[in-house]
Amino acid sequence: MLCCMPGVAFVPALLVSWSSAAFIISYVIAVLAGHVEPLGDTGTKPPESGVFGFMINISALLAAITMYIRYLLIEKQNESSHFVRSSCNMFTLCMGLMGCTGMGIVATFQELAVPSVHDIGALVAFGSGVVYITLQSIISYKSCPRWNTYFVCHIRMAISVISCFAFIPMIMFASKISMTKIDWTPGEKDYTYHFMSAICEWTVAFGFIFFFLTFIRDFQRFSLRISTEIHED
Repeated sequence: MLCCMPGVAFVPALLVSWSSAAFIISYVIAVLAGHVEPLGDTGTKPPESGVFGFMINISALLAAITMYIRYLLIEKQNESSHFVRSSCNMFTLCMGLMGCTGMGIVATFQELAVPSVHDIGALVAFGSGVVYITLQSIISYKSCPRWNTYFVCHIRMAISVISCFAFIPMIMFASKISMTKIDWTPGEKDYTYHFMSAICEWTVAFGFIFFFLTFIRDFQRFSLRISTEIHED
């Protein structure tokens, strides 16, 4: 029996909308509750911590599914075009799945409760994510003009470059923060480092969202067939 899915564009679309909602909803709840100032950290105090953790874990799952489908799509296209090595495609998928694992760690271990684990998860999530979208951008160029337009490739590469440039100062500013806290006051020690790190973090996070948005059109041309067979002994 064959179960045919007409198209999988809904997967990256759901990932983008759900992830955007996770950031926006938790941020709005935190600001309205007076837990943080605008452009501050969110998801560290109840009730937004529960909402953020729940939604980000689902985002990590959706991202993993999206990345795996993208891997299958490239493998299928590569059968006739041979534009990228299969090992490179697999390595790119592994980097993406590492980023998803980091997202799960960030969502599960909150910043104030277990700061060291939270920071490691964030480093893995953002670092692996930046490598993933950069490799995907390179693969997109290699698949031109048959499977991608140069316009889409330019957009993906631009997002990758911006994310890379935001990721590096994010790490630099975060490493200079000497205390773990949520309630920051302008002018106090390390506030500038915290503020700049937060801006870079939001830039990278929404860079990922916009990047996956570019997958939607590619996924419209791709369908999955799941085959189930019954064997009789």
